[in-house]
Parts: sequence; structure tokens; C-alpha cells
Amino acid sequence: MKKIIKISLWTLLGLVVLISGALGLFIYKVGYGFPVSFETEVPQIDFPTGKTAVLLFSKATGFVHQESIDAGKKHFAQMAKKNDWFLYETEEGGIFNAAQLAKFDLVIFNNSTGRVLNDEQQEVLQNYVEAGGNLLGVHGAGDNSHHWDWYTENLLGTTFSHHSLNPQLQEAVVMVDKTSNPELTLGLPSAWTHTEEWYVFFENPGTKGFQILMSIDGESILPSGNILFIKGKDFGMGKDHPVAWYKQTGKGNTFYTSLGHAGTVWNDPAFNQFLENVVEFSGRE
Repeated sequence: MKKIIKISLWTLLGLVVLISGALGLFIYKVGYGFPVSFETEVPQIDFPTGKTAVLLFSKATGFVHQESIDAGKKHFAQMAKKNDWFLYETEEGGIFNAAQLAKFDLVIFNNSTGRVLNDEQQEVLQNYVEAGGNLLGVHGAGDNSHHWDWYTENLLGTTFSHHSLNPQLQEAVVMVDKTSNPELTLGLPSAWTHTEEWYVFFENPGTKGFQILMSIDGESILPSGNILFIKGKDFGMGKDHPVAWYKQTGKGNTFYTSLGHAGTVWNDPAFNQFLENVVEFSGRE
């Protein structure tokens, strides 16, 4: 009997160690990403003339929102066909070279998480935006796994803390500020109901000079991100909880929306209309 108890205890201890190790690796991956490599090969691209050119970048080394990434590829392809855009979709960082990047009107980080570009490629993207280019981040592109000061300061204007977990997906009313930028809110309802994994940030980017385009009543959701031994994440952003914003960065523009966790969100007409507006706005700049 003692031998059986001893074996059982060692087995239990082993399971605890394995589970703790796996959880630790997962938390590290979510917070920092596991870069396999930084691609540097320059792709061959035939850019058509007279079309709005969009780069859809879907590489993720942190938490991979695969369902949403795949849905985003599908829906941007549909929007490109509808509006006669040139859409180039890739997960290869070699596209981030000055000569080719300058030919795009807009770069989209499609739930891109973790470290996805090397130092030189990050500088190329920064220079591209500040020289007049446009950068849009969707959902996971705003988590805290990128560890890139320029990106955090100019795309987000704030720092990600956590997201809702109890429950993870919740319904809330998205309110649109029609006065902030009529071009970016064109065709959007003044309010609509949306189900999302709501991101909580430490500060409202509106206090840092960003123009808030959409928000929710943060008091209408359960924002807690506490789970197991992760504590201190039981707060929200208060009643004024932004979910989409932008600002002029240098001669260019940066746009971000925290909407976009689940693949089903891409069936939301208002969400797609907003993304379409960003592309059209960037093409006219």
C-alpha cells in the first residue's frame, strides 16, 4: 500500500511539474512570442498601376488567432475584388524592404503577434509610416508581445493589460463617434451590438492624442482577466472604453482596432465596413 501511495504521489508531482512547465511556456509565448526565423528574401511582385495596394501581413509568433487570421485573409480578398485593390498577402518578413514597402498604400498587421520583424525590418516599417505610409493593426496586433517602443507609442498609444475571461466572449454595444473622422466612419451605424474578447489597456489612447473612432461602455462587460495564479487583472477601462482609434504619425497614419478575436467577427458588416474605410482612406492619402 505504501508503495502504491508513493508511486501515486510521484506521478501526481510529475503531472504538476509538466502542467506548470507547459503553462509557463504558453505564458511566455503569449507575452514574447517564439520567433522561428526572420525572413529576409525579397519576393518577386508585379505591382499593377492605378490600384490601391494593400499588404496583408499575417505572421504570428505569439498567440496565433488562426481562425481569425484565415477569415481575415478571405474577407480582405473579397473586399479587394469588390473594390479593385491590389492585395498582397504574406507571412514572410522579406517584404519589409524600403523599395517594395513604399509601393503599398497600407500595411495591415492581421492579428500579428510576437516579434515578427528583425531590427532592420522594423526600421523600414517605421520610416515607411513616417514618410507617408499607413499601418493598421487588428486585434492581436495590439497585445503586449511585440516589445517595440515605436510600435507601442505610435500604433497603440497605450499598453495592453489583459482581456475578458469570465466569460471570454461577451456582447456589448459598439458606439461610433461620427464626428472624429467622417471618412473612417462612413457607412457605419451609430451603434451596433458586437460579441468580442474585449481587450483592456492600462490607459485610454485618447489622452495621448489619438482620435477615438469607436468605443463601448466598459461598465457593461465583465472585464476580469484573472485566471489560476494570474491575479490583479480584475479591472477594466471604465465607462469610456475605446475599441478603435487612429492618429497621424509623421506624414502617415496609424490605425488600430481591438475587435477581431474570433473568425465569426469577419461576418460582421460594420466591422468589415470600418476596415474597408481604412483602406479607402489610405488609398486617397
